[in-house]
Amino acid sequence: MGIIDQHVDSKFRFVLLSAQRAEQLLRGAPPRGEVRSPKVARTAMEELITGQIDWDYGPRPSEAGEGAEEE
Repeated sequence: MGIIDQHVDSKFRFVLLSAQRAEQLLRGAPPRGEVRSPKVARTAMEELITGQIDWDYGPRPSEAGEGAEEE
């Protein structure tokens, strides 16, 4: 994967993050750098590749069994 490895841990996550960022751009979010393409998907990918987008896995899921119905 090359340069993507520095900022994203897998191709799958890169695609998911790019799609989410492209949707934000479509809804009016300002780009975080120079826009070289009129396509929002390409702009989103460039932002991820250059490290302009910070991402996180989010909170850990709760422990197994918590909140589950007891028999």
